[in-house]
Amino acid sequence: MGDRSGFGGIGGTGNAGGLDELNDLYEAIILDHYRSPRNTAPVDSPDIDLEVNNPFCGDEFHIQLKVDGDTVSQVGITGRGCAISQASASLLAELVEGKTSSEVRAAVSAFRRLLKGEEVSDEEMEKLGDIEALSGVRKFPVRIKCALLSWVGLGDALEEHLAK
Repeated sequence: MGDRSGFGGIGGTGNAGGLDELNDLYEAIILDHYRSPRNTAPVDSPDIDLEVNNPFCGDEFHIQLKVDGDTVSQVGITGRGCAISQASASLLAELVEGKTSSEVRAAVSAFRRLLKGEEVSDEEMEKLGDIEALSGVRKFPVRIKCALLSWVGLGDALEEHLAK
């Protein structure tokens, strides 16, 4: 299987049985979110409106959030970049809508640890859901920034907004 994802070929090479299937599933999730990103509609009167970019690889995203009290009620993320950054932004948008700031903070922390190869509890992994598909990025250190770009920007902007 060739590298169609921009992920460095996560599926189908050198693994036995079930691991191949898991890698293929992860690749399918990444490709699905890359090709059909979620939550791309603009947010009317956003409470948070920011641009994030990674000048080293050209990834750039426009992130908009509507925040009601302590809860992210609407998310809109548009932009361009590699398959990893696009899929990561799409997965993030799906995950945080309807979540409280503490849930978003916990998700950002767990995702960072996942990509650094640090301990992530089973409960945290369950809450991250399909985001586990990006766990293989940790094997490619130069791609970690691509995966984290929208997460760090959104997390920081939400913290700043709630501190007002």
